[in-house]
Amino acid sequence: MEKLEEQIAHLTKTLEELSDVIARQDTEISTLTRRVHMLMEREAHRDAAGGGGVIIGDERPPHY
Repeated sequence: MEKLEEQIAHLTKTLEELSDVIARQDTEISTLTRRVHMLMEREAHRDAAGGGGVIIGDERPPHY
């Protein structure tokens, strides 16, 4: 009986730790999803404004 109680305690602790990990991951995924969405919108606005030119490595920037 004591061995089973010990196993239950260990499993309960592991379950709580995994729950914390999943909660942190959910928060991080939500943050990253918002950032990707923001970057995609920003790039769409940039493309719509006509600023999507191709830069060639040996070409001087326009301010020179």
